[in-house]
Amino acid sequence: MTQSIVVQVGQCGNQIGCRFWDLALREHASVNKKGIYDEALCSFFRNIDSRADAGGADVQRGKICSLKARAVLIDMEEGVVNEILQGPLRDLFDSTQFITDVSGSGNNWAVGHKLYGCQYREQIVEKIRRTAEQCDCLQCFFVVHSMGGGTGSGLGTFVLNVLEDEFPEVYRFVTSVYPSAEDDVITSPYNSVLAMRELTEHADCVLPIENQSLVDIVNKIHQMANSGRLGAVKPNSLVTSNKGGVKESEKPFDAMNNIVANLLLNLTSSARFEGPLNMDLNEITMNLVPFPHLHYLTSSLTPLYTLADVNVPTRRLDQMFSDAFNKDHQLIQSDPKHSLYLACALMVRGNVHISDLRRNIERLV
Repeated sequence: MTQSIVVQVGQCGNQIGCRFWDLALREHASVNKKGIYDEALCSFFRNIDSRADAGGADVQRGKICSLKARAVLIDMEEGVVNEILQGPLRDLFDSTQFITDVSGSGNNWAVGHKLYGCQYREQIVEKIRRTAEQCDCLQCFFVVHSMGGGTGSGLGTFVLNVLEDEFPEVYRFVTSVYPSAEDDVITSPYNSVLAMRELTEHADCVLPIENQSLVDIVNKIHQMANSGRLGAVKPNSLVTSNKGGVKESEKPFDAMNNIVANLLLNLTSSARFEGPLNMDLNEITMNLVPFPHLHYLTSSLTPLYTLADVNVPTRRLDQMFSDAFNKDHQLIQSDPKHSLYLACALMVRGNVHISDLRRNIERLV
């Protein structure tokens, strides 16, 4: 079994990462009833014996002692990281996984990339190297960041440079959240353009996600839920809310972050669970990137809710295949019907027959 490391940069990256770890733990808990540290958990989690006489050594087999995420959290403001340390996931991380400052990057790409990049390079290399040394077979890095903020765009792309220099043979998957046209940060277009060049040069695969698309998807989920078309959303919904249902006390971006976290959860499912038809994560890059710089993929998610979250019968598979090519289900605003596909991958989770897959592929082609 291979391992992957998640590098969360900036406010947006750490908030999405926090949601990903929460959902991953819930998913593994629903499958791993006996609390055994297995290969599925090993892919993204370490099992630590926290007893004093063990000295924090890794436990490869047996019961779960204390899980630690294979992650590095970077932010030039302490707010989000402190919330994680004080939240329910505080035991999932330790001080060796954090790199923080107090002043922030001022929504300036150059401050994050040039100033903090040079200032914290050695710490970044040391934290990532230490995390990589705890892996038996490191497969890839997942970098999660935003393109509009100074730390996310500037320091996030600087981390990509570091990963390419220090681990040139390890694949670099990047999940980048792009600002919408109505973004209130005046420097976000400049930050995005400057960061785009770095993504083109140093990433192996980029999953661009647009804020406006996330807003539209969340609004659509709420509208369908309120109209009764989806049935009743369960109190512990994993897609629309991290606290259960839609509440006024929640932060504005909680539901949007959950959509991105669910995308990463589904993308990494084949790496976290065994299956006869699993696809290796590296195969995504090998099969979908025809040329090195053409590594920007259009992501689509269907259904927009998980079947565990709503009281509805299972949707027909044919409809799900059609929805995957619908612009309303894409995480970046583009019309697939007026574009050219160089390559396409349909990743399906669940008990699906090969005959159903072939029938739908032939129908769509």
